[in-house]
Amino acid sequence: MAASVTFSVFTKPWKAQLDELGELVARLGFGAIELPVRPGYPVEPADAAKGLPAAAKTLAGHGVRIDSVAGPADEATIGACADAGVPTIRVMAPVEGTAYLESVERTRRRYDELVPALERHGVRLGVQNHNGRYVANASGLAHLLRGYDPRQVCAVWDAAHEALQGAEPELAIDVVWRHLGLVNLKNAFWRRTTGPEAEDVQWRPYWTSGRQGLASWPRVVAELKRRGYRGTVCLTAEYTDEASVERLAAADLAYARELFGEG
Repeated sequence: MAASVTFSVFTKPWKAQLDELGELVARLGFGAIELPVRPGYPVEPADAAKGLPAAAKTLAGHGVRIDSVAGPADEATIGACADAGVPTIRVMAPVEGTAYLESVERTRRRYDELVPALERHGVRLGVQNHNGRYVANASGLAHLLRGYDPRQVCAVWDAAHEALQGAEPELAIDVVWRHLGLVNLKNAFWRRTTGPEAEDVQWRPYWTSGRQGLASWPRVVAELKRRGYRGTVCLTAEYTDEASVERLAAADLAYARELFGEG
């Protein structure tokens, strides 16, 4: 039976050269990646026009394709993605200042300016929810992306960030479904970082394996399967225990395959 989804991994934890990166992710069991186009990585923003197509060719030699990039939302990167056969540029939507709605409208104006280039090159902008001072959940994404054609501007729904600051997974997926282009699977829970008597209590997310956090992967996957989702599921390899990234990423891939019935 043909696979219903594509599993990719965000290669942010590894700054290895491309041949080494291709060998690593293939060994972990992935056939696709999300590649950072950021300073300090094998493809940097200033070099994307040449570097991204070259990276795609090198990784293809290891049976790995670039399914998305995490990089600048500008026309140069859009063109580089088109030349490399990369369908999606993933970004987040920061909330600037203290006026949320005004920040959303400024962000939409930036997206409006990009739509002609996205349409011309056949690339889409994928906007991810992120806890904190960002558009944080499915409801925020639906509001931000209203009126956009998901072939140009789509939602990257992140189950962990939704669980940290959002809705029940079935409701969240329903809210964002019309624009859903890509799903991020990772997991986290809130950990208190101050003592029990602190007057100013502080909490931070602890990034953990798929079985352990606030996001119920079984419920997320069941809802995606019920709706017939056939896109990419990106395991973002984000773990507070950085020394165990490879082990945890491989285990999470096995768990995700099991849940999707593709083990």
